Amino acid sequence: MTDSVTEFAARRNDILKRIAAAAKAADRPAADVTLVGVSKKQPDTRIEDALIAGQRVFGENRVQEAQARWTERRADYPDLELRLIGPLQTNKALDAVALFDVIETLDRPKLAKAVRAAMDKSGRTPRLYVQVNTGEEEQKAGIAPHDLAGFLTLLREDFGLEIEGLMCIPPLEEPAGPHFALLADLAAANGLEKLSMGMSGDYETAVKFGATSVRVGSALFGERPSA
Repeated sequence: MTDSVTEFAARRNDILKRIAAAAKAADRPAADVTLVGVSKKQPDTRIEDALIAGQRVFGENRVQEAQARWTERRADYPDLELRLIGPLQTNKALDAVALFDVIETLDRPKLAKAVRAAMDKSGRTPRLYVQVNTGEEEQKAGIAPHDLAGFLTLLREDFGLEIEGLMCIPPLEEPAGPHFALLADLAAANGLEKLSMGMSGDYETAVKFGATSVRVGSALFGERPSA
């Protein structure tokens, strides 16, 4: 095992231990929380280190970048789980449905229609999450909390889409806890069990509020190269 793989494995083990401790403090099984490695813009060498170290669940922000990185690797790692955690354009819906196992960023009817059509055409049925804009930030994607119930009804009744859970990205300048609590409340009110929330700086807090998956980038891979 190379030094870089050993270093990655050490960071990964530390994160898993922290997740386990946070879960225990919340009286939850650590196995209920999935560590998603955010691999966007990471060099191929780090991706290989992660795979050798045993990481199998990865989050990507852009469809095209993910296609280049993962299409061929699928054959070598059939147990991969790929999650789209960035905004999805409607014209990329077919590519996204073909590649990803989970799409976490449904947030508007036009996109839901495109995803439904892509699923019908491809025969693939990725698991789906709705992104909630818990801070109601104008510049950020996601459905507003007060619009969620109606949007879920539309997804289920008009498009026949089964929704697995909710995802959020809290405002950078605010404490994350209240946003995680809001997302958990919204999920409970709408009969959803899965919560994708928490990143490198706040994943332990997210676990305490019920996260079932945490999206960790720099704490797992190290800082992204600037160039």
